[in-house]
Amino acid sequence: MKKICAVSGVAFEITDGDMKFYETMGVPAPTLCPEERMRRRLAWRNERKLYQRKCSLCGKRIISIYDKNTKFPVYCEDCWWSDKWDAQNFGQDFDLSCSFFKQFLDLFNKVPSISLWNIASQNSEFNNCCFNNKNCYMNFTTDQSEDSYYNTSSDGCKDVVDCYEARSCELCYECLDCKSCYDSKFLQNCKNCQDSTFLKNCIGCNNCFGCINLRNKQFYFLNEELTKEVYQQKIEKLCLEKYSQIQELKRSFQQFLLKFPHKCSEFENCENCTGNYIRNSKNAHHCYDIQNAFDAKYCTYVTYFPVENVMDLYAIGGAKNCLEIIAGPEITNSSFIIGIKNGPHESNYCVSCINNCHNCFGCVGLKHAQYYIFNKQYTKEAYFILREKIIAHMKQIGEWGEFFPIKFSPFGYNETVAQEYFPLTQEEALKRGYKWTELKKKDYQSATITTIPDSIDDIKDTICDEVLACEYCSKNYKIQKEELKFYRKMKLPIPRLCPDCRHLARTKLRNPRKLFDRKCDNCSVPIQTTFASERQEQVFCEKCYLEAVN
Repeated sequence: MKKICAVSGVAFEITDGDMKFYETMGVPAPTLCPEERMRRRLAWRNERKLYQRKCSLCGKRIISIYDKNTKFPVYCEDCWWSDKWDAQNFGQDFDLSCSFFKQFLDLFNKVPSISLWNIASQNSEFNNCCFNNKNCYMNFTTDQSEDSYYNTSSDGCKDVVDCYEARSCELCYECLDCKSCYDSKFLQNCKNCQDSTFLKNCIGCNNCFGCINLRNKQFYFLNEELTKEVYQQKIEKLCLEKYSQIQELKRSFQQFLLKFPHKCSEFENCENCTGNYIRNSKNAHHCYDIQNAFDAKYCTYVTYFPVENVMDLYAIGGAKNCLEIIAGPEITNSSFIIGIKNGPHESNYCVSCINNCHNCFGCVGLKHAQYYIFNKQYTKEAYFILREKIIAHMKQIGEWGEFFPIKFSPFGYNETVAQEYFPLTQEEALKRGYKWTELKKKDYQSATITTIPDSIDDIKDTICDEVLACEYCSKNYKIQKEELKFYRKMKLPIPRLCPDCRHLARTKLRNPRKLFDRKCDNCSVPIQTTFASERQEQVFCEKCYLEAVN
């Protein structure tokens, strides 16, 4: 059936399969289209904006995703995970004459929130949504990495800087969607490549520069095979240690790529899937950056453990029979959850309820809890009786089946992941009911160094004492000592943009998380792809692409 999105006014389709899923989950059909549902979820997730403030319990200075003006208490990681407090002490009765969401906001603003999510990491204070990192700085949604800086959604890496979706890479810089690459720079969609620079869609390549669609090649320059001696001579003449040269090479490489075909979607070991960057999955539709997904729809950034029979998930590692969830592994039979770690299960409308909570409804910050409503425990029988009364009440006033309202989010729209994938101006965001955080540009200062040397060979150690200003947004940033060692080791110039602007530049190199109908530019078969029809690239269906590169 067709519905009209209550926010965008766009018509969207709900299939018979969708309706069966919603019936199984016990919720009505959604009032928002998939894009607006994702925008609403992501407006609750701040990954990259960090602030200095004090822990509301121990008083020490901490780094947090919440600024000092947040209404609710914010605890440092040590205090939040400790036994010094108990979320059950904030339990409250539910008033059936009042809005569920209003009462939930009252509870949400009382229970302490964790400063950021940076679990089991060593010497890695300035990271968020991270696990098991060591000696890392300013990484986000990046796990099990070491000596790495300014990365996003990367895992198992060492000595990696400014990468996005890098897996098991070492000594890599500005690499996107790469796996098992070594000593390389400016790679995209590459696997098992080493000692290479400016590659796209290459596999098993060694000592290659400025190439696309190569397989198991060595000493290629702009897709032309050279002798080892001639190749090395060309590389030496490029002066890759100079910032001005790197900028020019970036521009020329993007133009060079237009001469070659691009695959419509990045799938690996998939069956009956649509979207992009999907691995080891079956019946996953409109999904992006996921793996091990089965019977999934509208899911993004699903990692590690399998998900099954799920819809509208973001940043999930393991879930079954779930709907509208942000973050957290091992969640089952639950809906409308903002999680952190291990659960909850059989639960609805919960935030940060962890360590295998079961049967919780409208709860915040609970651990090892069962049969709780608004952080108050009930007997099993009383729990289910009250739960059904609350759901009936929510249905009556139109709240049941909706995610947490955006006006309750503690973040400004421009602080969240939503702004990265669904950018809005301040006027547009406020008109849609989102908050907006004013950037404190008055706190920006002029750079303490007037001219940065073009070549890394001319950069002195004192650059780490200087305050730099981003050439795009004027935000201040600094070069860390270990970061400088990396640039020297890789013979790379230091960046002229702040980490946030560098991140945004990388996201623009990736296709949008949106499907377009078009035809293969070779055989004209209809395809769904993340390449919009007006783009300049040649886009081939998978069959034609494989024939072209093999």
